[in-house]
Amino acid sequence: MSFELDRWLKERSLSNVVGVTIEHEDVKMFLMNVKGLLFPGYVESIDNLSDYLNEKIEGIKFYLHKLLKAIERLEKIAIDTNDIICKFLDSLPNVDKIIKTDIEAIYDGDPACKSTSEIVLCYPGLTAIFTYRIAHVLYELNIPTLPRILTEFAHSKTGIDIHPGATIDSYFFIDHGTGIVIGETCVIGKHVKIYQGVTLGGLSLRKGRQLNGVKRHPTIMDNVTIYSGASIFGGDTIIGKGSTIGSNAFITESVEEDMTVTIKGEKKHKGDVH
Repeated sequence: MSFELDRWLKERSLSNVVGVTIEHEDVKMFLMNVKGLLFPGYVESIDNLSDYLNEKIEGIKFYLHKLLKAIERLEKIAIDTNDIICKFLDSLPNVDKIIKTDIEAIYDGDPACKSTSEIVLCYPGLTAIFTYRIAHVLYELNIPTLPRILTEFAHSKTGIDIHPGATIDSYFFIDHGTGIVIGETCVIGKHVKIYQGVTLGGLSLRKGRQLNGVKRHPTIMDNVTIYSGASIFGGDTIIGKGSTIGSNAFITESVEEDMTVTIKGEKKHKGDVH
């Protein structure tokens, strides 16, 4: 062993390292219990619905408590776990309500879809949206790290990267979805439809940490459709209501309402498109 390596190992042995593991299985089971509560019958078979729902509530409490305690040790902070768990559970009726609108948007917007059961069981877009909506609750409760762990879990499963800090309204539809990136300060309105490979990103990150807390990502207004491969950048960029962004378009400035934007950068009012 070299002198430099020996010295480095001794320095490492004196460092204040806390042994903390965020178990992959705990993340999975937490999300599965929430999914079981919101979509009873899709995760496991049910003999008695009331008993099943109570079992899912207890499962959520158990795994969320375990995850919060791990975050507490990892980040060296104090978390009122009981308060957070209560607030999280109280949020679930609203989460359930908005996810139902997402399912409705997918069903109404995809002619290939045969049933809502197919959406819940098969659609990666819904998996990513569901996980984001759960993670966003914890993000709003100012829990560090865990919301991002949840959305990165969904990212690994679906190829869809939604930051838990993004603000996404109801009737959100991700079609296909692979390669979609939605940044932390992105704001998305109602009835928005996004296809695979879309990036809603920051225009420039040269200032790095100085941009923390600054709106870096675009605002997408109601009833906008963004086709595959389009890239929209910048915190001041607003895509107006009812607009359509064509495949592979590259946008760094705002688009007015009811416009169609093509890859060539051409903007046409929808009434002028034939």
